[in-house]
Amino acid sequence: MAQIYLAGPFFSDEQVARIEKIEAALTQNPTVQDFFSPRKNQETEHEQFTKPWATAIYHTDVSNIDAAEAVVAILDFEGEHVDSGTAFEIGYAVQKGTPVVVFHEKTGTVNLMIGESLHAYLKTPEEVSQYDFQAMPTNEYNGKFI
Repeated sequence: MAQIYLAGPFFSDEQVARIEKIEAALTQNPTVQDFFSPRKNQETEHEQFTKPWATAIYHTDVSNIDAAEAVVAILDFEGEHVDSGTAFEIGYAVQKGTPVVVFHEKTGTVNLMIGESLHAYLKTPEEVSQYDFQAMPTNEYNGKFI
């Protein structure tokens, strides 16, 4: 069973609904031992949105990426741009050699750096709930790139 880090934006109601669907899918997946969702871990002893708060959140998130056996990253574009925090989490995981499974429910092109570095590309919450995080099968992105 795998430990998963869930990367994705949660700044709007639509984004929160999307990340909640993936949290539910990971909970249902029998190959997932546990997952860390930054959305559920924003509390620190520091006032929100201050430098000490940001430092604490950064270190918590990075340590959980370090502990993960895979990262599930939600690609959620605003216009043509992926969330910058998610892009960082993907890049950090790739640099560490941690496989990245991308969930891309919305339509749109994928940046070549993400498309070429991902381990698997999934389009539905059902695919996430059924993905085998033990065997880690590959599934390339074959759409348009930017």
